[in-house]
Amino acid sequence: MGIFCCFQSEDRGGDGDGDGDGAPPSTSSSGCSNSSSKKKNLASERSLGGSSRDNNSNLVNLVNEIVAESVTYRHKRVADEILKIGKGKVTARAFTYGELSEATGGFRAESLLGEGGFGPVYRGRLSIKGTVTEAAVKQLDRNGMQGNREFLVEVLMLSLLAEHPNLVTLLGYCTDGDHRILVYEYMARGSLEDHLLDLPPGAAALDWTTRMRIAQGAARGLEHLHDAARPPVIYRDFKASNILLDSSFQARLSDFGLAKVGPVGDKTHVSTRVMGTYGYCAPEYALTGKLTTCSDVYSFGVVFLEIITGRRAIDMARPHDEQNLVQWAAPRFKDKKLFADMADPLLRGAYPTKGLYQALAIAAMCLQEDATMRPAISDVVTALEYLTVAGASSEPAPRPQKLQPPEDDDDDQRPAA
Repeated sequence: MGIFCCFQSEDRGGDGDGDGDGAPPSTSSSGCSNSSSKKKNLASERSLGGSSRDNNSNLVNLVNEIVAESVTYRHKRVADEILKIGKGKVTARAFTYGELSEATGGFRAESLLGEGGFGPVYRGRLSIKGTVTEAAVKQLDRNGMQGNREFLVEVLMLSLLAEHPNLVTLLGYCTDGDHRILVYEYMARGSLEDHLLDLPPGAAALDWTTRMRIAQGAARGLEHLHDAARPPVIYRDFKASNILLDSSFQARLSDFGLAKVGPVGDKTHVSTRVMGTYGYCAPEYALTGKLTTCSDVYSFGVVFLEIITGRRAIDMARPHDEQNLVQWAAPRFKDKKLFADMADPLLRGAYPTKGLYQALAIAAMCLQEDATMRPAISDVVTALEYLTVAGASSEPAPRPQKLQPPEDDDDDQRPAA
């Protein structure tokens, strides 16, 4: 799926993608409420060409060029905002266009890995610090849906965020002339979408344990953005195609072009134009433009439901009442006799019964319409850690038609999404 506005929504941030003022502090508490402490603005009065970034003159020139082209200077505000995360120090390496052309064989068709909203992605080989490294080289399509802002956010976000095993590694970028290219570590298994929703005929489906480990890794990536980054980062485009897999199926979040710096201090949310992928947007964000970390938790719930069911968030090829995954699942969350029917048929019943029940309970909690009722992503990580360990040592479920609900599960603990 491409990236587009979830719903038509007026810009509540005041200027394009800029942030508006947050609402007054909320008196309610919840697992998903903003709890970050006030941080001093370390970059608010710092020039984008400051001494801490002298080794990144190409990127500085790019930022200044974008700022010069922006009448509202919103791109400068975006950059200043993101620079708070790493105290203004950008560490990504600047590659020349010639280096990347050579690495990909002249961007030949045989090196093409795929194409997304940003543009085509090529496989290449680069020499970095004397070591030959496999890389994914993403070239901006100047006529595509994403542009300079997304490129800038991607470079700054991944350069400034501390390295994490569940975030893709940005090796560098290129801004020669009008070229806008991002260079990442190569992910041998492609995306989760490739193995879950676009499975080639005859290919083996992901087993239950691998699915839970992928979900756990993706949740840990979100946890790092929400809890370790200061200010917190809201991913805003969590979906299966943005979860990349390395050779051992470890999940890594990619594509940070729509990411936003989250609320700080007394603010409970940031107000922004509604962007993301249809089917994954939290309802309160889609309707009001108010963005919080709870919005990411909802999107995680949608993807986790895809992982459990093998169904797409939106699938127009299905019957009308099954086209929207969350709407299809909502009444089924209330009837545990239907839980086995929600499991991906490609699993062929090979999953732990209690594990399925617990996974669906986690998904249902993440998909609560009331954002304050959703768990914090750290709580989701904890639940998935238990689920992954328990699932690896559990016996497979019986055939679905023979499934009997356990006596200690209560229907009223299965909230509707």
